[in-house]
Amino acid sequence: MTFRLLPLIVFYVTSVSASVWSEIPQLPHKLVEDWPDLPKGWNLGETVSVDVDSDDNIWVFHRGENGVIQFDRHGKILDAWKNMPIESAHGLQVDAEDNIWLVDVSGHRIMKCDRNGRIRMVIANAGMGTGDNDAPYGFNRPTGLAFAPNGDVYVADGYVNSRVVKYTADGKYITHWGSKGIGDGQFNLVHDVTVDNNGRVYVADRTNARIQVFDANGKFIELWPDVGNPWGVHYVASQDAIYMADGHANRILKLNTDGGILGQLSQFGKAPGDLDFAHHLSVDSEGSIYVTEIKNWRVQKFAIPKNLNE
Repeated sequence: MTFRLLPLIVFYVTSVSASVWSEIPQLPHKLVEDWPDLPKGWNLGETVSVDVDSDDNIWVFHRGENGVIQFDRHGKILDAWKNMPIESAHGLQVDAEDNIWLVDVSGHRIMKCDRNGRIRMVIANAGMGTGDNDAPYGFNRPTGLAFAPNGDVYVADGYVNSRVVKYTADGKYITHWGSKGIGDGQFNLVHDVTVDNNGRVYVADRTNARIQVFDANGKFIELWPDVGNPWGVHYVASQDAIYMADGHANRILKLNTDGGILGQLSQFGKAPGDLDFAHHLSVDSEGSIYVTEIKNWRVQKFAIPKNLNE
């Protein structure tokens, strides 16, 4: 593998409303070129989601053959799942016990799998059909999910429904909130969700171009209207920070839990290090960022220079 340096600038906290994007510092990461190391003849399809397990292995979800692939941090394939009953891949998250949860946007279902690809639980409407905005177990084009510190599951639902649904770890319905609109607690394309160490829930309200923040039971706390267009959001507990994929501007943002922008990375393009429809992202224990792209059909790794003595 080879590496390409990206600019290194000292962090500071700023807000887009008080500054232009050109004044926001670059994150101190550089592209790891030729990551991952795909076997001869292998290609990814539209690449939609990524997460990291407790061993720092990377799980990638894409719309192609072998739709779920596990890599080690060097990009070597460890496993690839065939014949998964997925109509259209969208979200993937790894829980605290290293189960792999998949969101099938066109199949309107959530699937919990073990590390060997065996389906252990399905959350869906009877007959796998759609559900309306108040259906306890029915979705309409769901998008993503996240886990509370106690293991509860929050589902972003989604392209047609306009809500977040909360379940226990074993799939029992708890509550839901949200409706279509532009007001506080309303959504226009709920595209992703993440949860911090204090149980606060951050929702990517994509078409409204904002992040909304709620307590664990859906009580509205605040909204962040000046952070770009959130497609994917990922909380990193060790940094108490949120990484965001802006799929419109094709950049990665790092935010604090008050909505302050700590840094940005990348831009639109087709070359290595650029992004086109940045869809989702995750961060490993070394601080490396993995981001998936719809239009470039790839997952890219950006690493902090001090961690590249490999």
